[in-house]
Amino acid sequence: MSDETIKGRTRGGEEWIPQFVTELNASTCIGCGRCYKVCPRDVFELVERTELVDDDDDFYDDDDEMMVMSIKNADDCIGCVSCSRVCPKNCHTHEALAG
Repeated sequence: MSDETIKGRTRGGEEWIPQFVTELNASTCIGCGRCYKVCPRDVFELVERTELVDDDDDFYDDDDEMMVMSIKNADDCIGCVSCSRVCPKNCHTHEALAG
């Protein structure tokens, strides 16, 4: 890999820098599924929050079976940031990557 940041190009020829999803905060996610619906790739999946949150986290009890989104396949992310644009809780973290 080189140290040069991965860049994309719009149909109109404008250059842009993709921001790839690197993290999804399960503690703030409400499981609305908006990111799943808007994602053009197979990046997210719905899972039980208890699978993602530390056992030491006293905020959630063992009976909390709330479903939340999780990153299923980060390698399929194309860096469009659509997931962040529709997320009401700002759960997603993105960053540019080197090619």
